[in-house]
Amino acid sequence: MQPTGSTQAPAGVCKGAMSPEIFNKLSAFIHSECGIRMPPSKQVMLEARLTKRLKNLGLTDYNAYYTLLSGPDGAMELPQLLDAVTTNKTDFFREPRHFEYLVNDCLPSLCRSISFSASRPCMLWSAACSSGEEPYTLAMVLDDFARRNPGFEYLILATDISNRVLEMARKAIYDEERVLPVASEFRHRYLLRSKSASGVVRICPELRARVRFRRLNFMAGDFGLREKMDVVFCRNALIYFDHATQEQVINRICRHIMPGGYLFTGHSESINGMRVPLSPVANTVSRRI
Repeated sequence: MQPTGSTQAPAGVCKGAMSPEIFNKLSAFIHSECGIRMPPSKQVMLEARLTKRLKNLGLTDYNAYYTLLSGPDGAMELPQLLDAVTTNKTDFFREPRHFEYLVNDCLPSLCRSISFSASRPCMLWSAACSSGEEPYTLAMVLDDFARRNPGFEYLILATDISNRVLEMARKAIYDEERVLPVASEFRHRYLLRSKSASGVVRICPELRARVRFRRLNFMAGDFGLREKMDVVFCRNALIYFDHATQEQVINRICRHIMPGGYLFTGHSESINGMRVPLSPVANTVSRRI
């Protein structure tokens, strides 16, 4: 029994704020594991996001959590940490000019040199796919392209470091307000209304069958991809890395892009000054040399 007047915190209740020393240790650990920068300005955010995790684990301070991460059981806890610290902001048809350039320029150019078919489909990779809006947007525009170009076949690989958002993406269920950026024609063609729940829709099975989801950490030395990609969308993920890590990640991605293939990055991201085998062809669009 706890004595009257004791200040000892109950099990699972965090006793105090995260110290700068522990924040530095945690931020260094996060950077080494997934490349994400955690400057001192992020300390309050990190503390807030980890509070619930400490409670679930029955830990009373952040030092104990760091000890867990750096110990023999750290590998089991790492996915939970990454789910807590990663930001998953995405939308259908985000940065829409990219999809226009894909359909009007990239795909016609690729089709002139490659005969895409069931035995050799056009391969696209949505890196840092979050909860699935980007790969399903790609599937919509590619399916529409295929309708106008008989014989064209495609497959999409979608990856993310977060198991939580990948599970959401696999379900392919979204609130109706989330799909407002989707054109009316595409909504009628590719979205199904739920019979059991109001206000939600699901991506049609034909498109879901074209997308494969996989967990992938940009810091892994070998991404484990057997396929060579014709088009890669890696947008708004590089902004969380420092310049050296950005260059490292892009070079790793380029190993999996076919010569002449395309890389799309976010509008706030740039490859200028980087030693990478890419040649810019449009705003935030580059081609593999």
